[in-house]
Amino acid sequence: MWNPLLDPSIPIGDAVDAIETVIVPRARDLGGFEVRRALPSAQRQMVGPFIFFDQMGPAEFLTGQGIDVRPHPHIGLGTVTYLMKGRLHHRDSLGTDAWIEPGAVNWMLAGQGITHSERTDGEARKAPQSMFGLQTWLALPKDREEDAAGFVHLPKSALPELEGEGKEVRLILGNAWGVRVPMEMPSEVFYADARLAPGAAIPLPDDHEDRGVYVLEGEVSVGGQVFDSGRMLVFRPGDRVSVRAGNRGARIMLLGGATMDGPRFIWWNFVASSREKIEAAREAWRAGDWMHGRFSLPPGDDQEFIPAPER
Repeated sequence: MWNPLLDPSIPIGDAVDAIETVIVPRARDLGGFEVRRALPSAQRQMVGPFIFFDQMGPAEFLTGQGIDVRPHPHIGLGTVTYLMKGRLHHRDSLGTDAWIEPGAVNWMLAGQGITHSERTDGEARKAPQSMFGLQTWLALPKDREEDAAGFVHLPKSALPELEGEGKEVRLILGNAWGVRVPMEMPSEVFYADARLAPGAAIPLPDDHEDRGVYVLEGEVSVGGQVFDSGRMLVFRPGDRVSVRAGNRGARIMLLGGATMDGPRFIWWNFVASSREKIEAAREAWRAGDWMHGRFSLPPGDDQEFIPAPER
């Protein structure tokens, strides 16, 4: 009889089938600015509540150049733009006027409807600049889809940080490893930025059902398999799993949370549990009644907007 304990090349225990899915993001060039989309994908629509995951850059802009995401609407989700390099100017229909900077969290709750823009404008265009970050959307539970829109900013200094054994971890959303971000979330979630020294390992939180890891820089190994940057790994629920950095070290994003209460429909910037909710939002945006309708444009950035695409 074959004994797996006698063959060290065969993974056993935690390493057996720990990875449920490996997602290779789709790359898109937006005029010299590359975006890589890991979620949603053909293999997986969501990881916990995370339904959209874009890597922006890294990119370099010359003086006078930058990003111009014109005003556009959202429903049924919350957004987080998390930057490693650069700055983005956020304005929304609540009247928020704030800059997103590296390490900080801007949480925008769309709920029943919000409009926002993100730009590199003003002083930011007066010199060359770098841009590197992540844009994520979190689907809302069915009983929170119609919540009023909201916005919360947490500076880098307000986020819990853990350090030791070759790991530097900043928790961005939710709770994990015994700490919690001081901000209410509509569902159980965790989102973290981890830097790992060569050979350092970090365990995935075992108190969340859905868990994933996105490799930003370097490489990691799980169960003897090695994964380079630009890969999202989705793990089986319940397994005790650790991710170990390779010889170059690694920077990874860890994400997940409670499994969503059913699939979601996605059209353009709208997420909803029914087609009817999306259709209603689409018609409201196309109506363009900014004074009395469902959507309004951000004060200070209301001279243009992104029209809804054709079906």
